[in-house]
Amino acid sequence: MVVERRWKRWVYFYLPMTFLVVITLFPFYWMFITAIRPDAELYKSWRAAQNAPFWTLQPTLAHVQDLLEKTMFLRWLWNTFLIAIVSTMISLVCGLFAGYALARLRFRGAGMIGTGIFVTYLVPQTLLFIPLADVIRNFHLGNTPWALILTYPTFLIPFCTWLLMGYFKTIPKELEECARIDGATRFGAMVRIIFPIAVPGILSAGIFAFTLSWNEFIYALVFLSSPERKTVPVGVVSELIRGDIYFWGQLMAGALLGSVPVALVYSFFVEYYVTGLTGSVKG
Repeated sequence: MVVERRWKRWVYFYLPMTFLVVITLFPFYWMFITAIRPDAELYKSWRAAQNAPFWTLQPTLAHVQDLLEKTMFLRWLWNTFLIAIVSTMISLVCGLFAGYALARLRFRGAGMIGTGIFVTYLVPQTLLFIPLADVIRNFHLGNTPWALILTYPTFLIPFCTWLLMGYFKTIPKELEECARIDGATRFGAMVRIIFPIAVPGILSAGIFAFTLSWNEFIYALVFLSSPERKTVPVGVVSELIRGDIYFWGQLMAGALLGSVPVALVYSFFVEYYVTGLTGSVKG
């Protein structure tokens, strides 16, 4: 009986989980190996170089050094961080109040507005950047961080509103009603009771918004042209691919270093992230 349980555990849990972990982490491993592989191995076929494809016996940090010294990677990193933080904060503030209003206030058309917000989030960004480009041109915001800070909320606010609206609905109304009976205003009950309880949902929406802002490519490619203004996704691709020449070592080093901030955010707030997706107080 014990042997059968162990066999089932290996077949139905350990083996599928191991396969999933390997498939998920392999791209990051490949980026790491490519980033530390010398050029002599990178630009030769595996048979000609007589080296193993999945590791290297002569690791080097030359590609990372070239990325930091010969490109504006640190400036791109700062630009991406600033734009992602500001646009995420704007989207969270708007999403908080809009999500609370749609989940708690009773007014005609609330359900239709919520559905409309969700449908707005599903509109592809490639269809929106053309009219947004005209707006950016009219307000003379091209090639500035404000071009992205003011356009990213167009797809972040609908997402944050939709996610927070669903989270607010899981919070029992009795908590807010008790506060109202004790003399609190609706705004006071919202700020002092509902928002503190909704911290996991707020952090979950913030993580998603930050990730979407950090990885966004289309708007950053269209609205930013100067090398010193670019973000990490656009800067790494545009500056390290010149014609048909690919600087694979620097490309993979930039991709790996560019994914570190997002990985840190998820690692620090993973508990809140899971709670925000599964619901809040069980009443």
